[in-house]
Amino acid sequence: VQLQASGGGLVQAGGSLRLSCAASGRTFSSYAIAWFRQAPGKEREFVARISGSGDSTYYADSVKGRFTISRDNAKNAVYLQVSSLKSEDTAVYYCAARIIYSGRWYPDGMDYWGKGTQVTVSS
Repeated sequence: VQLQASGGGLVQAGGSLRLSCAASGRTFSSYAIAWFRQAPGKEREFVARISGSGDSTYYADSVKGRFTISRDNAKNAVYLQVSSLKSEDTAVYYCAARIIYSGRWYPDGMDYWGKGTQVTVSS
């Protein structure tokens, strides 16, 4: 599966964006999708994940209550609604895919990656 993230931009603190992850392939619903982010000088970190069917989601504590992940398998797309943005949310955001939903979600455990989209939050 090929992935492409989009929707990033420059936003003021407290603002919102909707990030999109477009995927190719006929078996998109077989893949669990996660969003990761990487800030300058920092390691890539997990943000949120969603199961292939969309009925299970999980968030990093740092974004819980502010970010919402969803997917539309008919459109081969996953979304990340990011709200109440803070300066510390500034990063390049990546979507990634793997078959197995259970287990730990580390960057090296993902099978496919898309190119990232930059989110910059100004204070």
